[in-house]
Amino acid sequence: MTLFEKLRCLFTFGQGVALPLPKISANTSPLELFEHWFEDANKSGILLPESMSVSSCGNDGQPSSRMVLLKSYDDAGFVFYTNYASRKSQELQDNSKVALLFHWNVLQRQVRIEGTVEKVSAQESANYFHSRDRGSQVGAWASKQSQKLEHDNELSERMAHFSEKFATGEVPHPEFWGGWRVKPHYIEFWQGRANRLHDRVCFQLVDGNWQQHKLHP
Repeated sequence: MTLFEKLRCLFTFGQGVALPLPKISANTSPLELFEHWFEDANKSGILLPESMSVSSCGNDGQPSSRMVLLKSYDDAGFVFYTNYASRKSQELQDNSKVALLFHWNVLQRQVRIEGTVEKVSAQESANYFHSRDRGSQVGAWASKQSQKLEHDNELSERMAHFSEKFATGEVPHPEFWGGWRVKPHYIEFWQGRANRLHDRVCFQLVDGNWQQHKLHP
């Protein structure tokens, strides 16, 4: 998309006009529609369109949310990577129910996903880990994610330690770091409209088949 097209897009949305929903038939799959919207988000010039909120809830019933990056998706689910000792991972191990949210403001679009999680295979995690830049690989070893810092310099000292330890050769994939796959059973597409008459299209997985319906805004 050219700069002129981006500016025209921004001006159009500023006037309260949004993109129309793509044609949806009874056979449209939510993954097919997500792929279409994700492609639009990539073309729009939005910074990190793969950013998504992950909401989890531990045994104490307290929900928590944070932003992560979607790394892959297919019919099996939506995958992101993190430290398995982090708060989010601990909550996901205690309670496998999870919610994702994509918000593409320039396009006046949101996608809400609800489902359950499972860990991706160790091989899949290792393959992605080794595709990252070396600094991020070392950083995964250095950060005790979500744990309290003992002092202000602890993280930089740990980074220096592991940088020296893995100065040569391949940085090994840590067992405490890997991917989660969100297996959806509910996906909602929200398209902003003028006068707050927004479009909401929902897909629910029932007995292995996706059923769709629309909601009032």
